[in-house]
Amino acid sequence: MEGRILRKLLPTSRTGRALTAGAALLSAAALAPAGTAAASTAAESRHRVDYVALGDSYASAPLVPTQVDATCQRSDQNYPSLVARSRSARLTDVSCAGATTADMTAPQADGVPAQLDALNRSTDLVTVTVGGNDIGFSTVLGTCARLTSGNPAGAPCEAHFAGSGADQITDAIAATGPKVAQVLRAVHHRAPYARVVVVGYPDLFPEDGVGCTSSKVPLAAGDFAWLRDKEKELNAMLARQARRGGARYVDTYTPTIGHDLCKPVGERWIETFAPETPAAPVHPNATGESAMATVVEGVLAGHGRRH
Repeated sequence: MEGRILRKLLPTSRTGRALTAGAALLSAAALAPAGTAAASTAAESRHRVDYVALGDSYASAPLVPTQVDATCQRSDQNYPSLVARSRSARLTDVSCAGATTADMTAPQADGVPAQLDALNRSTDLVTVTVGGNDIGFSTVLGTCARLTSGNPAGAPCEAHFAGSGADQITDAIAATGPKVAQVLRAVHHRAPYARVVVVGYPDLFPEDGVGCTSSKVPLAAGDFAWLRDKEKELNAMLARQARRGGARYVDTYTPTIGHDLCKPVGERWIETFAPETPAAPVHPNATGESAMATVVEGVLAGHGRRH
C-alpha cells in the first residue's frame, strides 16, 4: 500500500554555500555506520502492509491463468493477488479450492495447513471468502443439473431441497453463520491489529430470475430464481457475521449484476457448467476476479459499498 519514499538529498545549487552544505551531507552519509542503512531498510519493510488472504475457490480462482499452486488451484490473477499488487502489499495467500470454515483452523486434505496458521500479530490486513462449501453449494448445483431433465420448465431443484416445507439450503446457511463467527473471532485473536474484511460471493445467476436455455447451463427454468435467492441469503448471512464480528463486509454481488453465467462470452464474469474461458465451472473467470478485486480495493480505500 505504501511505496518507497525517495528523497533528493542534493538539489541543484546556485551558490557555493549550497554546494558546501551538499558536500557536508555526502560526507556525513559516508561516515554513517552501516547499520543506519539497514535500519532504514527495516523501517521501510515494517511499513509495508502484511496481507493474508483466506478462503475457498472463489478466492483462489481455479484454472484461471496462471496457476501457481496446483494443490489449492490458486491463480496469481485471483482477487487477493490483484489487491496486493494494487496496494504494494506483502501477500501471503493461503486461499484453497474446497476450503470450508473447518479448514481455517484445521489442516485441509492433501496436507494443506490450517489457513489461520498464516496469521500473526504483524498481520495488517486479512480477507476472508468462505461459507459456500459449508452449505455444499457445488453439490447443490450438481443435484440441480441432474434433476433438470425430469422437469426442465419447472423447479425440480427447489422441490427437492425445499418441497417438504423446510428449505434445506436456508437451514444450512443458518447453521454456517456461527461457524463464520468463530472464524472471525479466531482471526482477531491471531491477528489482533489486522483490518479484517469478509468478501461476499459475486452474482452467479440472472438478477431478474429469468434463466437461460443452454446445454452449458443445465438448470430448470424455475430454479434460477430460487438459486439466486439462496446465494443472496448466503451473502446476507456473511454480511451479518462481519458486522457482528468486527469485520468489514464487501458486497461483490451488486457490482457484478449483469455478468452472470447466462451472459455471452465477453460479458460473462462467471463461467458456465462447461467453461469457455479458463475458470472452474460456475466460478469467476479472470475478468470476474478482477471485478472482485476492484470492489475490495474500493472498500479498503474508503469508498464503495459497505455493510
